[in-house]
Amino acid sequence: MSVGEPSRLDVAFVVPRSGPAGIFGPSCEACGQLAAEEINEADGVLGRELRLHAIDGGRAPEQVAAEVDVLVGAGLVDAVAGWHISAVRQRLTPIVAGRVPYVYSPGYEGGERTPGVFLTGETPDRQLLPALRWMAGELDVRTWFVIGNDYVWPQQSARAVRRYARDGTALRIVDEMFVPLGTTDFGPVVQRVARSNAHGVLMLLVGSDAVQFNRAFAAESGLDRLCVRLSPLIDENVLLASGVPSGQGLYSAAGYFETLVSRNGLDFSGRYSERFGPRAPMLNSLGESCYEGITLLARLAARARSVELRALGAAAEGIAYESPRGRVRMTDNHLDQSVYLAKADGLQFDVLAELAGVGG
Repeated sequence: MSVGEPSRLDVAFVVPRSGPAGIFGPSCEACGQLAAEEINEADGVLGRELRLHAIDGGRAPEQVAAEVDVLVGAGLVDAVAGWHISAVRQRLTPIVAGRVPYVYSPGYEGGERTPGVFLTGETPDRQLLPALRWMAGELDVRTWFVIGNDYVWPQQSARAVRRYARDGTALRIVDEMFVPLGTTDFGPVVQRVARSNAHGVLMLLVGSDAVQFNRAFAAESGLDRLCVRLSPLIDENVLLASGVPSGQGLYSAAGYFETLVSRNGLDFSGRYSERFGPRAPMLNSLGESCYEGITLLARLAARARSVELRALGAAAEGIAYESPRGRVRMTDNHLDQSVYLAKADGLQFDVLAELAGVGG
């Protein structure tokens, strides 16, 4: 409980305000703010006002972890939540474990089992691998070039793909590269893609790095007609920054798209537009995940009738509710949800299919 503020629930809201992922920050903050406002309008969390304290999760992981450690140690925050890359999560988890709940909202590589960590995002078995299977079946894309940033999420996701390719599928990875976060020159990478003769590029790049790759890819004459791209981490912000020509043959997989026609999704989009107006940050799956994470924290507390770690952990299994993503349910501290495959169409996505999960 926050020192001197028993009527308030303070959350360290870790979202990127800088670095390659900074492009996602405004929509993450807006969606988190919307969630907090709606929760507070409904009498808060167990009668306590929920207040978000934004922390720049785009900095070096050790810097983010040090700031959160101070806040938790001083009793100034009761929970941690937000969208940030897995390298940050790996530094935060041992710091908050056993002290405060931690709701991690991005899609990630899977495998997090730390008690008190609750995960709302997609994992490869429900997102990436089914998307690859769909691409093979519908587009006959079976040979892939993997390009990713050099940290845990791209590396472990690529490992899952390699394992999937070995399990009797017709999928084949012909080449792969991992580049530092903040890479700006993708010319040599694109030329290597062209030489590989791959039919698809699996992009495991973050934010502005994906933008730079898309621009370089579009500049390579004719390549977008020979080779499609698939990413589990591209949103409308990246489309806008990349430019319309860069979206030719670009696909994305996610649990939420603003263009998905559903009652829950349309209602959420309407509330977002009403709250933030025509100049609001573009609504997208990454921002929505922050709404999801803050909402889940409130739902868990309501079910547990407490914000204590043990009570939240005991209440988590099987909790289910309606969200902008549709009906969601928590299993083993991960949120089960529908996942969709979409194709870029100008500055938005055209949803093509709901994906069926892949075991393992």
